[in-house]
Amino acid sequence: MASTINPQSALIYVMVTMAAVDGNISDDELKKIGNITAVLPAFKDYSQEKLVPTAQECAAILQEDDGLETVLGLVKEALPVHMRETAYAMATEVAAADLQIGQEELRLLEIIRHKLDVERLIAAAIERGTRARHLRP
Repeated sequence: MASTINPQSALIYVMVTMAAVDGNISDDELKKIGNITAVLPAFKDYSQEKLVPTAQECAAILQEDDGLETVLGLVKEALPVHMRETAYAMATEVAAADLQIGQEELRLLEIIRHKLDVERLIAAAIERGTRARHLRP
């Protein structure tokens, strides 16, 4: 496996890690990841054919000892500082995709926030925006 990844792969790693945190990646979470990579400017020149291999690479790393720490280290190394809030926002979107945010997801969001040095107030604003987008009548 590569010791470094590109910024787009880093964003996918964050989303896959969030989806996998509860031990089960739901169809809603997979759809959300696919939708994000299809429409967001961060993935403008990204080949959708890379999505599955990148997700599988991330999943393989997560299975290793200290896999979470390894993945988050790769993510932090690959992302320019200005993209770290984007990564956090993508993590919140995946967490909210199945409309059930458990303790595992909340804890991982906290870990990601700390690892990527996302300020608490910025994280709260991102979380509030995600919540607003996922509310149902």
